[in-house]
Amino acid sequence: MVTAAIAAAGKAAGIGLAVGGAPIPVAGFATLTVIFSVVGLVLALVLAPRARRPRTVFVRTTLVLTALSLVPDVLMLTHLAAAAMVIPAIARRRAA
Repeated sequence: MVTAAIAAAGKAAGIGLAVGGAPIPVAGFATLTVIFSVVGLVLALVLAPRARRPRTVFVRTTLVLTALSLVPDVLMLTHLAAAAMVIPAIARRRAA
């Protein structure tokens, strides 16, 4: 799975794979991907008979849930946003 490959590459690059100090095995990423894919499938099956437009509701719901899953990493995103603004601003003022 792609998630396990990304985790393995990160681990090989020396990036820690731990939550609360407990290491996450690389295979754990694939396992969680499968588990939450099943959760998504169940969500789609539950929405199908209840929603007027099940595809739209499913996509919107899963996009919101995906965004919420990033909340613990908001600090990382703020660093990326700052870098995206600061690096070009400084680079423009430097000689080539």
